[in-house]
Amino acid sequence: MARDGTEMAGDVVLADLRETTAATLAPVEELLKAATERLRAEVVVDGRIAPAALEQSQSAAHALSWLATYVEALRQLQAWADRLDAAGQFGEMEQLILQIGFGEYLAQIRGGIPMSQNEIARLADFSLDGLADTPAIARLLRDGNSAAARARLVALMRDNHGRATFGATGLEDELEMIRDQFHRFAEERVAPHAHVWHLKDQLIPMEIITELAEMGVFGLT
Repeated sequence: MARDGTEMAGDVVLADLRETTAATLAPVEELLKAATERLRAEVVVDGRIAPAALEQSQSAAHALSWLATYVEALRQLQAWADRLDAAGQFGEMEQLILQIGFGEYLAQIRGGIPMSQNEIARLADFSLDGLADTPAIARLLRDGNSAAARARLVALMRDNHGRATFGATGLEDELEMIRDQFHRFAEERVAPHAHVWHLKDQLIPMEIITELAEMGVFGLT
């Protein structure tokens, strides 16, 4: 903390960040496994999913899909951070993305994942008590997605205004080149006109479609 009371940039990134986030993966994976087993017990009859039982447990099935998505997102976020660290590209912005992402997703897993405006996926849907209270999870819930961390990330994003992405993507050079090419096209040929097209309820002009086709958009695999 600076003498004037303002948060210094280095203060908001947690020490041993990657190790801390990595330590939360096993507990959330165990939670997902337990939720899956609870739902399986409700909807599987004689080794097969019973349609009527699945219909009755539709809300829990929907919740399980969201929980599985969140757990996989955390896995991939950790893998992204590890790749960047190995490549020497895990800077302050990337660290804050990792920290805030884990803090927010863990908080939602514990308190409820918003599936829509009026649907919340809760661990109680699977008769589970809650997320394990490990030191790593507690630390990220308390300090991961802090106001100071978010403010610092926004400041860094403002400094990088105009770039195709915020933070290193970890993609191969060829994919980065493709990303940059389409970003330039969108900024130059689409962004200046998109709002007018929307207000006038117009279709995207064929001229733009043709240019995209010439760039190989419709042949990408």
